[in-house]
Amino acid sequence: MQGLIGRRVLSGTAQSLLRQRCFSQVAQSEVLPDNGVATPKMPPFDYTPPPYTGPTADEIFAQRKEYLSPSMFYFYNKPLNIVDGKRQYLFDESGRRYLDGFGGIATVSCGHCHPDVVEAIVNQTKRIQHSTILYLNHAIGDFAQALASKLPANLKVVFFTNSGTEANELAMLIARLYTGSHDIISLRNAYHGNAAGTMGATAQGNWKFNVIQSGVHHAVNPDPYRGVFGADGEKYANDVQDLIDFGTSGHVAGFMCEAIQGVGGIVELAQGYLPAVYNSVKKAGGLFIADEVQCGFARTGSNFWGFEGHGVVPDIVTMAKGIGNGIPLGAVVTTPEVAEVLTRRNYFNTFGGNPVCTAAGLAVLKVIEKEKLQDNAFVVGSYLKERLNALKDKYELIGDVRGRGLMLGVELVTDRELKTAAKAETVHIMEKMKDLGVLIGKGGFYGNVFRITPPLCFTKDDADFLVDAMDYTMSKI
Repeated sequence: MQGLIGRRVLSGTAQSLLRQRCFSQVAQSEVLPDNGVATPKMPPFDYTPPPYTGPTADEIFAQRKEYLSPSMFYFYNKPLNIVDGKRQYLFDESGRRYLDGFGGIATVSCGHCHPDVVEAIVNQTKRIQHSTILYLNHAIGDFAQALASKLPANLKVVFFTNSGTEANELAMLIARLYTGSHDIISLRNAYHGNAAGTMGATAQGNWKFNVIQSGVHHAVNPDPYRGVFGADGEKYANDVQDLIDFGTSGHVAGFMCEAIQGVGGIVELAQGYLPAVYNSVKKAGGLFIADEVQCGFARTGSNFWGFEGHGVVPDIVTMAKGIGNGIPLGAVVTTPEVAEVLTRRNYFNTFGGNPVCTAAGLAVLKVIEKEKLQDNAFVVGSYLKERLNALKDKYELIGDVRGRGLMLGVELVTDRELKTAAKAETVHIMEKMKDLGVLIGKGGFYGNVFRITPPLCFTKDDADFLVDAMDYTMSKI
């Protein structure tokens, strides 16, 4: 569209209508010229996967339709059959290589099949896969100690879980037991999981079923792009105090939030928000729960944990995804005082602290440190964000570029003034970028935000290829 209409000749509404009409024509015909943008070339990579001899994508899709839950969805008109992965690249059944700009939903931290992580998993599997925490095994203690060393203050007691949802469920339970209060405050647009308690804390209708969800209040989201107070964090924080004053007894169990909302569309919290909210919640007797499921483990680059960018220390930290580089593993970390509440009854998790999973987790921590992946996330992420912002200057379709490190979001709108979600364009561009060999995710309540969360070993050449592919695709709209 950038090559078809002037940026300031038409009104925002007129541009929106014309853009939608022209986009529909382009999507059907694909006859527009390249507008001077060269076809991007994927960086070289010294790896060839072994030949794949398994079932085809069509056969797997048919099997999935018959035997797996119909609630499962997929990307792309023809879903990819991914059969191999190495570092920041994935390979399909034909051996075609793709740049992974999504990282299994911000989960692959060290890179696909990192040899150190694989070795740790294989070696532990050869010794013992499972014994339960009723017996002793050093793998769980070694990882817990290493994990505690990465956290501030007295956050050193670890409970291992199998997922981020489970970690957040446990954190909410602990906060309610410790404080004796039931009310928890989370943010609108938040996603914390879709089990019984976390579905209540989640605040997007797309992810909520019509079941009882009690005791959670959703505060106004401190979204600098779409929020009513822009980037003024303290004004948003006033809503939390209002919720405490008018929606509760004056005492709350806790406040839960992500430093950068992942599923919600890579939304950063307005600066000044968390310190102000922290004070309100503490005065009401509540605990601060930092959900680091997506933005933890060096992904933001500037810090190892997302909350560290806001100058607050939580009482409970939840984590998963990048913790195991793809192994099903999560954790809740809190203080000895708070952890004591679970001794009032029996708390047990059959697979929490599985030796294979915790061996993988320890290997991940070592790789992040050895390969300086936090520094890489900062350097490459800053470069990638700079290039994406240059693309925003070029195309009116891009309304906002945001995030930190290698957790970046690009929001597409058909009208910058009205911020009308460009849903169809988002799906179309994702499809065409896949055809060029680039995989990215999407999210946000309206499904119009590209989620760029690649493995932390991403390079500047990879960043160039991703942006060039986006540029090339947008030049055809």
